[in-house]
Formats: sequence, structure tokens, C-alpha cells
Amino acid sequence: MMRRVCIVTGTRAEWGLLSPIAHRLKLHSDVELQIVATNMHLMECYGMTVNEIEADGFIVNHRVPINTGLATSSDVAYATGQCLSGMAQAFKQLCPDMVVILGDRTEMLAVASAALIMRIPIVHLHGGEESQGAIDNSIRHAITKMASLHLTATEPYRQRVIQMGENPDNVINTGAMGVYNCIHEPVMSREELQKQLGIEISDRSLLVTYHPATLDTAPATTRFQALLQAIDSTEHGSVIFTYPNNDASGREIIDLISRYVATHAENTTAVPSLGKHRYLSALHYVGAVVGNSSSGIIEVPSMHVPTVDIGIRQQGRIASDSVIHCGDSAHEIANAIAFALSPQGKELAKNAENPYGSPDTLEKCVKAITETSIDSLTTKIFHSL
Repeated sequence: MMRRVCIVTGTRAEWGLLSPIAHRLKLHSDVELQIVATNMHLMECYGMTVNEIEADGFIVNHRVPINTGLATSSDVAYATGQCLSGMAQAFKQLCPDMVVILGDRTEMLAVASAALIMRIPIVHLHGGEESQGAIDNSIRHAITKMASLHLTATEPYRQRVIQMGENPDNVINTGAMGVYNCIHEPVMSREELQKQLGIEISDRSLLVTYHPATLDTAPATTRFQALLQAIDSTEHGSVIFTYPNNDASGREIIDLISRYVATHAENTTAVPSLGKHRYLSALHYVGAVVGNSSSGIIEVPSMHVPTVDIGIRQQGRIASDSVIHCGDSAHEIANAIAFALSPQGKELAKNAENPYGSPDTLEKCVKAITETSIDSLTTKIFHSL
């Protein structure tokens, strides 16, 4: 019997993780693949990355646009309501048998809410994790309680989802798709990547991605200015900035990036979205990844590149020895960058193991999505330990 599987995606990073699953499901004889794009995929200022999904050979069955001017938390709350309404319309039209979502963002809370109310089973990737510096943490756990099939990135995260009352039979430790991508994605040559980005890239270059930590008491701009001061005070190669997600204050960080790049044009560049191919290729050539993105903790260690993880946003995540945690001050960040680029930092990353790795992540994910009985997912009972 044909199974209608709907993948919903809202950001370029998330789609990079879900796209191998989508490719495999597209080839599956018993699956009708559906894709719904929302949020940043539909925004020109973030690269209109829905076009990348279609260029990759997929049909986007439904688009759910939301408010683009997310300057405050109330703007984000309003956009979340918009997304919930749009998702209800999409699901009514597509009638999926299950919905596949990843992570912890506000639009995914809207997706899960619509699916739950409409009694569509939810498959959730990356549950059980902790990122204590952002509202994403509570959203992730809320989605866990709405979802019926859980594909976690480590065994401790699997145990945490079970601790939350989920049926152990429907909680599967698959490993992280980001690590799978690191291993299997073709690599651009340094010359080709430099040509596309318009900048030289060396083993002392920095790849910087910084998002607002939505539970931080200090303004995101204050935190980001400290990062820029740290970059100015350390010896390094070129700097590649990618844009933050469209959380509250994200636009303010983009403005700071634009002004910084304009005054440091000789050795910096800013890219709204590198995309999976360029991002993973860049990891082969840069000296360190700097910021507070989950990618720095989950994916980058597999490339044996040091990560400088700044502030509270990712606190609580299991991390490799190659992840250098530091505070928010310019002095602390500068010291962490200097260590990451030092021989000791590089040696640490070279020998570090990634706790998120698994040799058969993609196969486990696809098997769970295609073979788990729909009937077993429609009624949830709290599993007491």
C-alpha cells in the first residue's frame, strides 16, 4: 500500500539534513513523497532556498509563507500562528499518512501542532537533545510529546526521550544525518570554492555562524559585537560569515555582518546560505568554525576541525573534545579562537571522535519511516519507567 510521507522544511540547514532521506524516499516504490516549504526557504533575503530544493529534482507540493519581519519575540509568535494556519491548509490538501520534521524551531512547533490536531502521525528527528540557551529547547521537548516516531542522534538522547514517556519501540538511535552528509557529500576543490565565494581560504580561515541565543539576558547585538572584537584581536586568515536564522534580532546581526564586511572587504565575505555542498566543502579547508550553531557540535567534529562554541545557546549538548566552549566576552572568544588555530587545537580536533556518528544513519531513518506500522503510531500511551 502506498504511503504518503510529507517532509516539512523551513531552513537551508534543516533541508541539508533531510535531503538524503528525501532522495531515498523518492526512489522507494511504496512511498509517495510530499514536500512542504516554509519560513526562510521562501524569503529573498535568505537566498530563496526553495529554489535549491526544486533544482535538486524535487517537487515542492505546497508553500507556506510567513511574516518576514521578525524583529521581536511577538513577531515570531505571530508568524508561528500564521505557519500553523498555513500548515493546516497544506495537510488538508495533501492528506499525508505521516509528517517528517526535524529539530526545534518555532515553525516546526506550528507544523507539529497542526499535524497533531489533524491526527497525522509525526516522525521527529533530533529529539532528546538539550540547548539550554534558547527557547528551542522547550520547543524540541514539546514536539517530542506530540510525535509518535523518534529518530535520535545518540543513545543518551534516545534514553531521554524514553524517560519522557515515549514507547521504546518507537524511539530509534539512528545517529545524526549531518555526520552522514560529512562522510558522503562530494567535495568542491579549494579553487572552485574560492572562486564562488570570491575569497582565499586557508587552514587559518574562520567560518562564522552566530544565532541569537533567545534566552540570553543580553542583547544579541552586544554578544555579536564582542565576537567581532575578538576576530579583530586575533591572528587568522579570511573570514566567511553565514547569516543567522530569522529568530528575533537576527536581522540586527545581519546588519552588523554587512557593515563589518564592508570595512574588511579584503579578507571577509558574507553569504546568506552556503547550502549543504559549499558548507561541507568549506569544512575541508578552513581552520576553525566559530559561533553557536548546532552544526559546530554535531557535524564539524567529523571533519576534524576545531569548533569555538560561544555562550549559552548550545549548553547541554553532548560534544566532542574538538569543541572549545567559551564565554561571551571578546577576551574569552579571542582566547578560544587562538587555541583553535594553534597546533594543540588542531591536534585535538585531528584525534577527536564524534559521538553523533553511525555507519548506517540513512538506512535506519528510511527503514523507520517506510516500515513502521502507521496503526502503531496513531494512539500514544505514556510509557512509565
